[in-house]
Amino acid sequence: MARLDFFDVRQCVCAALRRADRAMTQTYDEILAPSGLHITQFTLLAGLAQAAPISINRLAELMGMDRTTLTRNLGPLRQQGWVRVEEGEDHRVRVVTLTEEGKQVLAQATPLWQQAQKQMIQQLGLEHVEALFAELTAAIESSH
Repeated sequence: MARLDFFDVRQCVCAALRRADRAMTQTYDEILAPSGLHITQFTLLAGLAQAAPISINRLAELMGMDRTTLTRNLGPLRQQGWVRVEEGEDHRVRVVTLTEEGKQVLAQATPLWQQAQKQMIQQLGLEHVEALFAELTAAIESSH
């Protein structure tokens, strides 16, 4: 049997990004908890507030996720009555809109998100956050 050369997982870029993602997600989720939203739900509602009505395919592009994941993530938001998914003019296209209830939930959660955002910027430092955005944007663009 061939010997596997193991590596230090702490040196894996993907693993490090995933650890950072989990830590940041936990912080945002804890601060958003009184709103009943997770950060993943908040960002979907916020994205819809900016772009709706929008096709599922276009929203998936905007959010940087595949259509299946987006559809699964929209499910609880639909059940709560915060988003509506309907046929578009082209019956093959599904269009997502933010309901009035969704707008209210988003408005109530936004100050909590602002608190989480402020905390992260204070923890990391504004210069580091700006550099992180630039680096992550470059990484995303180079992967496509």
